[in-house]
Amino acid sequence: MGKLIAEFRKGWQGVAPPSLGLSIAFAVACLLVATLARWGLAHVRPDVYFTPYFPAVFFAAAFGGIRIGVVTALVGGVLGVVVNFGDAFADRARFALLTLYWGVSALTIWGVEHYRTMLAEQRRISRRLIEEEDYRKILVDELQHRLKNKLSTVHAVLHQVLHDQPQVWARIDPRLRSLAATDDLISRIDKAGCDIRDLLISELGPYGHVRFTLNGDRLFLAPKLAVTLSLMFHELATNAGKYGAFSSPRGLLQVSWTVSDDRLTVTWDETGGPSIDKISEPGFGTNLLKSALSAFDGKTEVSYLKTGLHCIMQCRIPKNE
Repeated sequence: MGKLIAEFRKGWQGVAPPSLGLSIAFAVACLLVATLARWGLAHVRPDVYFTPYFPAVFFAAAFGGIRIGVVTALVGGVLGVVVNFGDAFADRARFALLTLYWGVSALTIWGVEHYRTMLAEQRRISRRLIEEEDYRKILVDELQHRLKNKLSTVHAVLHQVLHDQPQVWARIDPRLRSLAATDDLISRIDKAGCDIRDLLISELGPYGHVRFTLNGDRLFLAPKLAVTLSLMFHELATNAGKYGAFSSPRGLLQVSWTVSDDRLTVTWDETGGPSIDKISEPGFGTNLLKSALSAFDGKTEVSYLKTGLHCIMQCRIPKNE
């Protein structure tokens, strides 16, 4: 009995097609209920012949498919003509109503079957997307694992090579550890999110904590926004290390953020770096900065001032994304 109930539930939810026997049994039950309803209505309106069978056709087609729906409509029409609950006889009017009943039933069956087809397609697409997402997570986890192993290998090799140069190793070791901590943080925020201050410290830590200043209240970022901002901060920090404030001994960085209603504004100010004489053509990093926040109704403005790079990032703060 439990197996039969489980099969009925899966068939009704569209998870799996029901067996032919169960579909026929369900259609018979629908016809019996419709006939009982017609018998009850006959005490008030004896000329109600086919109306109670419309729900039976609908439910039978929704559960068993187009063939079961057609059979139910045909049997319901025959019952409406043959079975009487009064003194009326099968005249021409009843046959005209029969034609109308079959026409409406045909439209009902077509609509139900069209909906079933769309639902099956949606389920197929949903399963494929879930499978692709699971595959993506496996690849990301594997890449993170390999990156962590490679970073550990680099750390060990450099430690061996610089064993006789403790001063140089003392400058490199904390940066490598900070990079590893950043990778671990990114892997965690993809699932749970993080605080914006922790995210910035993780990204900027390898360049030295005395080189940057953070101004803003504690703000927890949902996973999607946290990952997006981490990519943007990483790009800005990398550029600062190559061409900006972090490439100069006296360069400094100040990052500030404010929240107004549900809008976040982050300001990135670099000072003391080398002067920017020529701006190259926009590359991947620039395009990333300008488009990454569009999913959060946001925008990014990048300015190359004499004092250094100035960037303003604005976006909506999602609640549960």
